[in-house]
Amino acid sequence: MEQVIEIRNVSKMIRGKKILDQVSFSARAGRVTAFLGPNGAGKSTTLRILLGLDGASEGSAMIAGKAYAGYQRPLTVVGASFDGVGAPPDRSVRQHLHVMAASNGISNERIGEVLRQTGMERKRNAKIGTLSLGEEQRLGIASALLGNPQFLILDEPTNGLDPQGIRWFREFIREQAREGKTVLLSSHVLSEVEMITDDVVIIYRGKILAKGEAKEVRGDASSLEEFFFKITGEDRVHADAI
Repeated sequence: MEQVIEIRNVSKMIRGKKILDQVSFSARAGRVTAFLGPNGAGKSTTLRILLGLDGASEGSAMIAGKAYAGYQRPLTVVGASFDGVGAPPDRSVRQHLHVMAASNGISNERIGEVLRQTGMERKRNAKIGTLSLGEEQRLGIASALLGNPQFLILDEPTNGLDPQGIRWFREFIREQAREGKTVLLSSHVLSEVEMITDDVVIIYRGKILAKGEAKEVRGDASSLEEFFFKITGEDRVHADAI
């Protein structure tokens, strides 16, 4: 089975309002695909549908030809960092990872490996409630890596990271792609992810406006950010979080 994430004609209605309108795109192995758009554009809703946390009104969202819910040990196939750590604040970092590993039959040896990989080893005994936002991001990524999955799905992964953390993330995510992983990440900060992405998908008000290789999509524009303003007509000063 080809190691591809495939979103096909996904629409979502909430209280009579169409939040997503025929969203279609794919993310391929060995490449970083950036899912870009302002806050409220539909990025998180799309990823929630992909991860089985929400349902689509129509269309399909598949990971290697199968819905997320179809995997018996999903962490060994798909690693996701989404909606925060999702653990009690009095639980330690190591305890949190131990619970996740046990739930999917993953060896405890992986806990030390992912802590080292994400620079969180010194925080292994820290309570989750004491972590900074950047440290929580790193823990979320460590959790996603536990099962050494083929697919990585990361929602706003640089949010809360300091400059050193952002530099670490750039190197980390490019290494994942070089290893052949299928990487899909969402962001509202176009300028930040432009440095690391191979392919881009731009969503605006629930519709896909552009997709393809980053350089081809950008065209003559000086940056993806400039391209976004060009195709949406958004005012650069008042654009939502761009």
